Amino acid sequence: MAAAPQAPGRGSVRKTRPLTVKTSLNNPYVICWSTLEREDMHFILQTLEDRFKSIGLRKIEDKKRKRLPFVKKQNKGKTSLDVGVSEDVNEKKPESDQQASGWTPLHVRKQLAIGVNEVTRALERSELRLVLVCKSVKPAIITSHLIQLSLSRSIPACQVPRLSERIAPVLGLKCVLALGFRKATTDFADEVSAIIPRVPSLNVPWLQDRSEDSEESVDMESTEGQATEVLETSFEDLSNHKRKLVENRQGSAVTLQPLKIKKLIPNPNKRRKPPKSKKTTSK
Repeated sequence: MAAAPQAPGRGSVRKTRPLTVKTSLNNPYVICWSTLEREDMHFILQTLEDRFKSIGLRKIEDKKRKRLPFVKKQNKGKTSLDVGVSEDVNEKKPESDQQASGWTPLHVRKQLAIGVNEVTRALERSELRLVLVCKSVKPAIITSHLIQLSLSRSIPACQVPRLSERIAPVLGLKCVLALGFRKATTDFADEVSAIIPRVPSLNVPWLQDRSEDSEESVDMESTEGQATEVLETSFEDLSNHKRKLVENRQGSAVTLQPLKIKKLIPNPNKRRKPPKSKKTTSK
């Protein structure tokens, strides 16, 4: 007799799935803050700390009222005198808190930009004269965008170690990650003018230094002034001169580098998420 056909085996080998690889394009340039000398760091911190203490700029926050624990009334009959005294004390407390809350000299606070968000907005509008950033920021990407912003606006900026440790307690804040001084400042004009020469220049490959930009702007202004004064010069000569300036600017530019291509394998160890535990409803 013929043998009965056997059922196909269930232990067949599974086909291995190809690894999913994701490509990412990264910046080939390394952008970082210029190092500040130790003497300049102590000078900047000491001048700012002394100035803030002399002005008396400080933020006083309202302390949240602590809820008193519920106490059962032992004496039912309470005298009206005690009730009136307690109401007067409760009415006087909020008035004193309202006077002490907020920034003490408000006009001085308007001359500063405190915090990363406020400094970023002021830099985009070109309202600042000097930018100082704390070095203890983690992660560093929180303040790295300020390098390109400040250099594109020709505003001196540097990273100061221990800025938050020294300045935050004086201002009554928990931390100060970024500090900017506005152009219309009057109370900090002398301090800013003394700090700016000690600030190191920033280096971004695709942006020119602010000294070069100022020199080129002076050259362009001089050419325009000569054009208005001398009437004999023709329009073609001026256009040729401006083209030469543009060509020189393009020749001095840094050669661009290709983007770095990285291949990323998501979850290479193939770790699975733990299953969500179903909560048993107790009846």
